[in-house]
Amino acid sequence: MIAYVLPPLPAPVVAEAHTVYTVASGDLRLGANVTCWPTQERLEADLSTAVTTLGWSVRRGHPMDSVKGHGFIDSQRAGIEVFKTLPGDAPLIVVEAVWQYSHHVLAGLRSHSGPILLVANWSGEFPGLVGLLNLTASLTKAGIRHSVLWSEDFTDAWARDGLATWLETGELHHDLSHVHDLPTLPDGPEVELGRALASQLQRDKAIIGIFDEGCMGMYNAIFDDELLNPLGIYKERLSQSALVAEMATVTPDEAQGVRDWLDRAGMTFHTGTEEATELTDAQLLSQFRMYIAALRIADDFGLDAVGIQYQQGLKDTVPASDLAEGLLNDVERPPVHSRDGARELYAGLALPHFNEVDEGVAVDSLVTNRIWTAMGLDPATTLHDIRWGAPFDGDFVWVMEISGSVPAAHNGGYDKSYSMRQPPMFFPLGGGTLSGVSRPGEIVWSRVFLMDGRLHVDIGRGTVVKLPPEETQRRLDATTPQWPIMHAVLHGVSRDQLMARHKANHLNVVYAPDAHTADKAALVKAALFEALGVQVHLCGDVTL
Repeated sequence: MIAYVLPPLPAPVVAEAHTVYTVASGDLRLGANVTCWPTQERLEADLSTAVTTLGWSVRRGHPMDSVKGHGFIDSQRAGIEVFKTLPGDAPLIVVEAVWQYSHHVLAGLRSHSGPILLVANWSGEFPGLVGLLNLTASLTKAGIRHSVLWSEDFTDAWARDGLATWLETGELHHDLSHVHDLPTLPDGPEVELGRALASQLQRDKAIIGIFDEGCMGMYNAIFDDELLNPLGIYKERLSQSALVAEMATVTPDEAQGVRDWLDRAGMTFHTGTEEATELTDAQLLSQFRMYIAALRIADDFGLDAVGIQYQQGLKDTVPASDLAEGLLNDVERPPVHSRDGARELYAGLALPHFNEVDEGVAVDSLVTNRIWTAMGLDPATTLHDIRWGAPFDGDFVWVMEISGSVPAAHNGGYDKSYSMRQPPMFFPLGGGTLSGVSRPGEIVWSRVFLMDGRLHVDIGRGTVVKLPPEETQRRLDATTPQWPIMHAVLHGVSRDQLMARHKANHLNVVYAPDAHTADKAALVKAALFEALGVQVHLCGDVTL
């Protein structure tokens, strides 16, 4: 008889009575984890006080690593090992005061059978709210039941009551009355246009270029081909190494030509000479090489949109991709010619770029570009992180910030835009942003996401408001002052409703010249997605 070697199967870990277990997913980058650790410690202390006040004990699921200088789960393997030591049926809270990589804890959360709560601190200091939104989106895609909660310090009655409810029942439900399924659409030119654009997309097809899939553990941002192809959208899988190789073929004069164009357009570059902490001319020229290289590769493959992963694949190779990304999303941008100089590439057009290869953004920005172009509107589009927000003058004004760039059109032009060095803890090789304060105006916001195995889209309306300079600066100082900022008021959607519903850290925004036109454009977008078979939801006050 053959003696097989059977793997040891340890006995299940038994949960302690009336005890909540906690874990903290973090960044992969050591510098970010060390810098953010004190803020994480404060949040965990505040949460522990709230839990113990409610009569429960708290047990942290993994120790602080004194050698590394932080207590985050900082890799997928680390997460798997941590969850091996936890009771699978215990109440579990994932505590986030920072940007985190969802795949660090996804494997453990998939097999966890006990109630799961995600919590974040209501603060703009580090992107903890952004991390929570990415994790809830990833768990929603994976079909993992969970609840979410947020608070400045867990002393407020709303958060304490929510925490008590979850501890007692294992679930926490929020008000989602702002979400409405799409009604029967009226006949009219906007619906006709949306359906015609959907038919064109499915007939003629579109290609999105993916420079390495899966940025920073964003499981929610990877869409299977089987879901995209019925829309008429196909992936061209590309390597970031090919992008770097193409950058090497761009001449110094070509790169300098982009800088000269931006200087003439009035853009401000805050430069210095210290590579480790300042934006330098050499970093900028590398970024302009990337801009040219991306357009040439896009032309080679006939791409309709493009996404560059950057983190982590390029962070130790070349300066940040963000400046190139902001330029690509604008109709007005430095001209780029084919390698032989015979053709201007994508002349007079934006090439939609989806930051961090977020494929939900890819779908949205692609169709938005076509809708706005067909309506004779400026199609410059971008995504923003839902970073934070606070009341101002009777409105709740969101801080929308993306990590590095928006199209200059959103700031009111290149003469109202500037470039600063990216924060060293995230971008060791630097590179400049394409930053500014988004101009006042009407916007349509939306998000394509995965839930219950199919594509959904939330569509809403909003207004970008102008705040006093001192309030803008306060908000920049409270978040990441190098990054572009948008002051957004969302129509008919409260702070807690957006946080409870939104299934992504990113939100797509595009301007319209006035409220009436924005409503019409939202109707076209709803009709297009409905015709493509995407489940459409209207959020807040949307007039169709």
